[in-house]
Amino acid sequence: MEDVIERAVERAIVTMRDNIAEPLTIDDMARAAMFSKFHFSRIFRRVTGVSPGRFLSAIRLQEAKHLLVSTTLNVADISLRVGYNSVGTFSSRFTRSVGMSPTAYRRYRGFSSRIPVDETRGSSAGRTSTVQGTVTGPDQEDLGFVFVGLFPDPLPEGRPVRCAVLNGAGAFELETVPEGHWYLLVQSVRTDGSPTDAHDLDPEDIFVGSHGPIIVRRDQAVPPIEMSLKPARSIDPPVLLALLDIRRMALDQVGYRAEAA
Repeated sequence: MEDVIERAVERAIVTMRDNIAEPLTIDDMARAAMFSKFHFSRIFRRVTGVSPGRFLSAIRLQEAKHLLVSTTLNVADISLRVGYNSVGTFSSRFTRSVGMSPTAYRRYRGFSSRIPVDETRGSSAGRTSTVQGTVTGPDQEDLGFVFVGLFPDPLPEGRPVRCAVLNGAGAFELETVPEGHWYLLVQSVRTDGSPTDAHDLDPEDIFVGSHGPIIVRRDQAVPPIEMSLKPARSIDPPVLLALLDIRRMALDQVGYRAEAA
C-alpha cells in the first residue's frame, strides 16, 4: 500500500515539474495522483513532510536556482518561467528561502561563502540544549563534506537555527539549541566523480537524511540521533538554502585528489 501511495505522490510531483509555470491547483495535483483532493493533501504531507503547495513552491525556486546559473535570462523572465507573475514577489521569496537575492545567487554562481544561522530564534539564558548524534552513509568512503542543520519545519529553506559541517560521516554536536520543535536535515555529495560545476552533479550523487520533530525543552537532554544518508529521491523536498559552498568544498577535494594521484 505504501508503494501505491508513494507512486501517487510521485505522479503529482511529475505534474508539478511538467507544469511549473502554470497556475496549478490542488485539484490538478490530486487528479494526477488519482485521489480526492482531501485525501491527496493528507497522503502528500505524510510522504513528503510538507503540503503540496509548499512543495510546488520549492520546486519552482529550485528551478529558478538552476536557470540563474545555467542561462542568461534576466530575473523577470525567470520569475515568469517558474510561475510568478510578480518579479517582486519572486525575488522576496527567493531571498527568504535561499539566503541571498537572485542577482547575488547568479553573481556567485550558486555558491555561498558561509552558512549563517537564524539568531532571531535564540532563547533566554539557560533555555538551550545540545542536539548530537551520528551520521552514516551507504558508502562512507564516497561521502564528502556533510551539512547538518536544524530547521523549524521539514522544508530546508532560509537560515538554520543551528548547523555544522562535518568532514565526512561521523559524530555531530549542535550546541545552544533553543527550546522548540526542530527538524534535522543532513546533506552530502559523493566525491568520487569529477563534475566541472556544482550544478552538473548527478542527482544520484546527492545524499540526504531528515529527522523530526526534535523537541527541545529546558533542562531536558535530547537523546542521541542516528542519521542514515540515502540518495535523494523525487519525493524529498528540495534543499533551497544556498548550501553549495559544501559542494564546492567537495569539488575542491576531488581536484586535490586528482592532483595527488
